[in-house]
Amino acid sequence: MTNGNDEIAQWISGLADADPLAREASALRLYRAGELLCSLAWKGWIDDQEFRELVRPFAITTAGEPGSERTPFVIGVAVQPGNFEKIRIANGSPRLAEVPPDQDAIEIELRFGDRSPLDILTTSEPGGSGAIARYLQKFGEGIQQIEVNVTGVDRASRILRDRFGLSPIYPATRPGADGTRVNFFLVPAPDGKKVLIELVEPPAKTW
Repeated sequence: MTNGNDEIAQWISGLADADPLAREASALRLYRAGELLCSLAWKGWIDDQEFRELVRPFAITTAGEPGSERTPFVIGVAVQPGNFEKIRIANGSPRLAEVPPDQDAIEIELRFGDRSPLDILTTSEPGGSGAIARYLQKFGEGIQQIEVNVTGVDRASRILRDRFGLSPIYPATRPGADGTRVNFFLVPAPDGKKVLIELVEPPAKTW
């Protein structure tokens, strides 16, 4: 029997499989693993009515439109640059996200129908000091973050700070990929470790 890290490595490899059903199955497993990572924190947050009202009940597609699946999560998976290219080619070479130049990320979105939205991330500077490069150096490939779509990052961040005692990674909301506004929180995970949560506010034009 494989351990959790071995399984995640297999599922990441499966995203580049020639069989579209195998890719979809791997994506679903990664998505469910990501949901589990944030479940401990998420239960408390979603019980807070004000925070719950900020959560967008659907993911935003690469075209800037709301997806039909009613889920707030996108699972961010960090992979090595070589595997990033294999995954991208196997899935029809989706467009690269427009990431601010000061941020260490090359990114695509994968969606299988209306299920299991994933962001596949790699470093723009292997071996460098950027966030994705450091994650890959420390942990290898894996689920790097859980993204939660909200209608207002500033307000959601205040709730997490004031009611849940969580400090944002950045003192102020910052630009994210494709015109989003974002901030990040390290929160408890079921295994006693921490998981990185990214609050994502899509551009106003997508409302």
